[in-house]
Amino acid sequence: MSDAPEDLRYTSDHEWLRLEDDGIVTVGITDHAQEALGELVYVELPEAGSELGAGDTCAVVESVKAASDVYTPLPGTLIAINESLAEQPELVNGNPYGEGWLVRLRPADATALESLMNAEAYTRFLAEAED
Repeated sequence: MSDAPEDLRYTSDHEWLRLEDDGIVTVGITDHAQEALGELVYVELPEAGSELGAGDTCAVVESVKAASDVYTPLPGTLIAINESLAEQPELVNGNPYGEGWLVRLRPADATALESLMNAEAYTRFLAEAED
């Protein structure tokens, strides 16, 4: 079973979000998503400063198997990208919830995080998808 840390929120598209102490939201793909994709060979990220709406593409990850869009779960301003991924896309595979984060957003409404799945709900979602 894939790892789902308790302090994060999750989407049905397998993105995770962490609300940082400064109100910024860090976004990445889940352990389940990186396992399904396989070894990542390229990560394309937008420029910081972009305004993103909920559902907009905030990254493209390419593996030896496929390319996949990563969607912004909530609207906000993109304030940082993980520049390390340009040279080391495998960080997402090795540490998807740490060094493998993708983007950081200043959310238009941080309370929107509350509508996303917690770890228990995401784990249940994964189990139901396997049935």
